[in-house]
Amino acid sequence: MKKKNTTGKSFRLIYKVTLLSMMSAIIATHTFGQNSMQGDEKMMKKEGTDLMYKAPESPEDISPLLTGETIPAITLKDVSGKDFELHQMVATKPTILVFYRGGWCPYCSKQLAALQELMPELEKMGYQLIAISTDSPEGLQASATEKHLGYTLLSDADLNASKQFGLAFKAPKAYWEMLPKTTGGMDQELLLPVPSVFILDKSGKIHYEYINPDFKQRLSTELLKAVTQTLYKEL
Repeated sequence: MKKKNTTGKSFRLIYKVTLLSMMSAIIATHTFGQNSMQGDEKMMKKEGTDLMYKAPESPEDISPLLTGETIPAITLKDVSGKDFELHQMVATKPTILVFYRGGWCPYCSKQLAALQELMPELEKMGYQLIAISTDSPEGLQASATEKHLGYTLLSDADLNASKQFGLAFKAPKAYWEMLPKTTGGMDQELLLPVPSVFILDKSGKIHYEYINPDFKQRLSTELLKAVTQTLYKEL
């Protein structure tokens, strides 16, 4: 999978949506951090059927998929531990795809709860909501039960999906002891994903993304609702 590099040190596109008037007219621009890569700092390459990925040390240095690109075909695990073909589900209806760190993260837990509150409106518009994290299937089940979540949760415990989306980076040392436990021993490289939101059409093409290296900052439900309302006609 080829990644796009920037020139110079780095660039940022900052997502902002300004709500204009009582009719919720919006002006949207997109945001995520993407730094230029040099040499072997960040690369993905195929050798046979294996993907080799060298994760950046900082979340600011990820090289994510961009708006207009199509997501890769990925198999994950659902809450029961069964294989889940992401592309097959995405093909059924426009999708809001969320990457979060894990149910152990208070900022993620707050985001999951807010998404649950918004879910009826998203479904009424015609969307489905899928959330992916590093949690093992057992961890996902615990989150779904505790937070009464009614949307699809998927396990990316080995971070294969996060790597293919270009979101994975080396976790800070404070997480090294915890991650093998919460991922069921699958996160052997001690990686984390940068929390992200993608809006996809049924072909898997990305029409909008919010990617913020600061894990404490999440896309608000108000903004997500405004964007989904605006984009649906294009999907």
